[in-house]
Amino acid sequence: MEAELVLDAQATLGEGALWHRRTARLYWVDIEQGEVHLFDPQTGADEVHRVGQRVGTVVPRRRGGLMLALDAGFARFDPTSGDLTLLGDPEADRPGNRFNDGKCDPLGRFWAGTISLARQQGTAALYCLDTQGHLRRMLSGLTNSNGIAFSPDASTMYHIDTPTLQVCAFDYRAETGEIGNRRVVVDVPVELGKPDGMTIDTEGMLWVALFRGGCVTRWDPRDGSLLATIRVPATQVSSCAFGGPKLDTLYITTARIGLSAEQLAEQPHAGGLFAARPGAWGMEAFEYAG
Repeated sequence: MEAELVLDAQATLGEGALWHRRTARLYWVDIEQGEVHLFDPQTGADEVHRVGQRVGTVVPRRRGGLMLALDAGFARFDPTSGDLTLLGDPEADRPGNRFNDGKCDPLGRFWAGTISLARQQGTAALYCLDTQGHLRRMLSGLTNSNGIAFSPDASTMYHIDTPTLQVCAFDYRAETGEIGNRRVVVDVPVELGKPDGMTIDTEGMLWVALFRGGCVTRWDPRDGSLLATIRVPATQVSSCAFGGPKLDTLYITTARIGLSAEQLAEQPHAGGLFAARPGAWGMEAFEYAG
């Protein structure tokens, strides 16, 4: 199967795809341009908000508005007024890092991790902002904290640290947010690309965007087997999320960053938003409850 272009966004570094069912919009970001995008697939309109710094991910807030993970840490954002409220930066002492991918968990906590811009091994981490506004470091020793997903029964959290080429699973306690018992459930062969953003379907199968691999892949975390591949006419595939009224459309973000003029001529829609219907159904995204 091959994904089709739905928005020729020309994003420098498209990321953070998330479908918000209440507004029927696909939320996504262009990290390097500091942009939050709200895409309406019914009309094709893409609403853009510039927040003045790099933005790693976006999630909806139950009380209204959005939550962001930025260069300067966690923040609350009102797209109507443009008000941006910074809530805390756990890595203010690490100017070589920025926030990257993240998601909310079933109890409405906001999880987001950091990336070392110099790819300095072990200097990044994964954090959790609880519904009371308290911030905890959940994983240390990372380099590029990326995709996060929670199993349909809310017993397992999946996480990617991109340079490891692995998807790891953790036992997850929804009532406390604690994680433990780390184990590797997927090993991505280096020739396929680098695991980036991730989502999960109703069968508990993982969908992983492969940066520089030109595809999104479906994996069974029970045995690590590769089940399906969706080709994307852009090599730098960065994130994916199920959306649409039935949550059966897989939306895919891509990037143009670092591509040569020759490469851009070969993939003119790099940085675009793509979609496919792979015959699977996604989980509704969780909102931040704080």
